[in-house]
Amino acid sequence: MSSLLHSVQLVGTIQWGAWKFTPAETTVDLIAASTNALNGALLARRPDHFRNFSVVGILLMALLGGIGGGVTRDVLVNKIPGALTNPAYIFLCLIAGVVGYYLAFGKGQLFREGLFQFMTSFSLPWYAIIGAQVGIKAGLPVLGALALAVVGPTAGRYYIDITSGVTPKQFLRGEWFVGTAVLTGAVWIFVNNQLGNSNGSLWASYLIAFAVGFTFRMLALFRGWEEPLAKEPAGVYKHDDGRPLLGRKLKGKSQRELRDLGLIPAADDNGAHPAG
Repeated sequence: MSSLLHSVQLVGTIQWGAWKFTPAETTVDLIAASTNALNGALLARRPDHFRNFSVVGILLMALLGGIGGGVTRDVLVNKIPGALTNPAYIFLCLIAGVVGYYLAFGKGQLFREGLFQFMTSFSLPWYAIIGAQVGIKAGLPVLGALALAVVGPTAGRYYIDITSGVTPKQFLRGEWFVGTAVLTGAVWIFVNNQLGNSNGSLWASYLIAFAVGFTFRMLALFRGWEEPLAKEPAGVYKHDDGRPLLGRKLKGKSQRELRDLGLIPAADDNGAHPAG
């Protein structure tokens, strides 16, 4: 019983039975996973993704968003995923999923979209940092580590989009979703190489890389920085994919424009709008 009740096992290590919150990479990974789980629940309730999901379905979407990227990342380096050995991952992701579920019911769609985009910008750099770190620890070259920096923060979104029958975000024009992950991973690898691997230096490299990635992503959202579109085949109509932006980009939109963006439910055959 005592092995389950101690909260501090070693100096600098917080552990309660199988529940681990340190070392530093575990803390950062848990932050990223729980934030992504909140995003998963919010995304599953967005009109362009919602497919009459049950409550269980919404929570499963939260788990897909929260641990999907981390599990995929760990499997790629032949490592048992931390989400399967540390109960804190699934517990925190489920809690975040419940919070996201009630936020989706309790607030307007524009509020949810703003929160979703902000939290995505918050979690993406953390997951990218851990992906790059896992790659370096596994002895991968820089390009391999950067690939894991992309897999960690984006695979969960890929699973949710596929489950919802939506083209995955990675393949559409957007505010540098993949680019932010690559930038953050590259900054972390460079800074970590300069500062070393002591605990203080590790946190410094985390915070520097996060600040760069988060700032770039938020600027891209507010200013509309986007990846260039590929040249379309002859005869193909180039159309807007309906992605919403933050800040002034949403201000002044008509109800029809917001409906086209997927931010308010579409009208039914009688012209009425469904509740929720």
